Amino acid sequence: MSGGPLEGVRVVDLTTVVVGPICTRTLADYGAEVVKVEAPGGDLLRTMAHGSRHPGMSGKFLNFNRNKRSIVLDFKRPDGLAAMRRLIAHADVFVSNVRPEGLARAKLDYASLVTENPRLIHCSILAFGRGGRYYNRPAYDPIVQSLSGVAGTLARATGEPRFVPMVMSDHTSGLIAAQAIGFALFRREKTGRGEAIDVPMLENMASFVSSEHMGAMTFDPPVGPSGDARLLTPDYRPLPTRDGYITVGPNTNAQAFAFFDAIGRPELKTDPRFDNPSSRTANAGAYWEIRKQGLAQKTTDEWLKIFDQLDVPAARYNSIDDLLTDPHLCDVGFFESEDHPSEGRIRRSRPANSFSGGGRDDRLPAPRLGEHTRQVLAELGYGDAEIEAMLKAGAARSAG
Repeated sequence: MSGGPLEGVRVVDLTTVVVGPICTRTLADYGAEVVKVEAPGGDLLRTMAHGSRHPGMSGKFLNFNRNKRSIVLDFKRPDGLAAMRRLIAHADVFVSNVRPEGLARAKLDYASLVTENPRLIHCSILAFGRGGRYYNRPAYDPIVQSLSGVAGTLARATGEPRFVPMVMSDHTSGLIAAQAIGFALFRREKTGRGEAIDVPMLENMASFVSSEHMGAMTFDPPVGPSGDARLLTPDYRPLPTRDGYITVGPNTNAQAFAFFDAIGRPELKTDPRFDNPSSRTANAGAYWEIRKQGLAQKTTDEWLKIFDQLDVPAARYNSIDDLLTDPHLCDVGFFESEDHPSEGRIRRSRPANSFSGGGRDDRLPAPRLGEHTRQVLAELGYGDAEIEAMLKAGAARSAG
């Protein structure tokens, strides 16, 4: 019994690196029983990420694969593939970021599985959607950032195309996949039948960028250029104070006018460039320059005190390391300590969202490669002798 809104939902996870594991971790965090199926070499994230105490247990792997069990199966061997099909036959959800042709060759595509399990939710996370010329090309996050316009937004802002220094396409698409699975589970409650889901990364990120920056090109013919000028100005960033950085977001008239008073520029309240939201958007570059000049007058703490009194949205700048000591995150217990059975004391972030009906109450540490192979095979009905034979033949592997 795990607790959480997805308690009782069984998920088979054939994903690697980030886009799939963030999807299945989200399902696991909210109560789903997730079995992570790994090839004999294990998920690439076990070794490609910097920082570990033991081989195959990188910090990044620990973060993306908590609340899961690991089983190792070799699909090149008939017994390994048969075990995988048996596992899926007893599952509610199957998630994969293997290219569809590979799934079809292994007969792990939806058409091959639905006859055995008509209630199965089959989710394929793809780089590119079916029917397009990029379909079945290999891709990782920077490929999608480049094609989808994410790097192009940074080129508009800075003069040079850059990637967001996070695997944002993976994170976004993985969370969308978890959302889509939730939708499909809801429909299954009404129809009794599962379905196939495709989650293409390029299309999802192109939707993200175009929704934000289509702007006047939404209209046909266009009534102006693309892009949200507020977001594309080079000064759309934390701005310097006398001793550090601060971010201020005065958007409404009340907030903007209070900000002008605070920086000693009350005349800007009647300046036609800045006296209403539309004009401030049209003159975003000048508006950001005014913020930049004004904020340099005082220290970060002085500004935070003033803006708090004026109810102007503002926040100090946090580095990556600062997150660990941010007072609000400490207040809500966002970071937790865990005694991992093989990795010792580690930090982990807790699920950010809560449900009044309760959350998962049996939090599991990220698994060693094949840690649960014997256990899961036994749950599928394999006897001890069968399990030993599979392990000896290399169709399955166990951590111990």
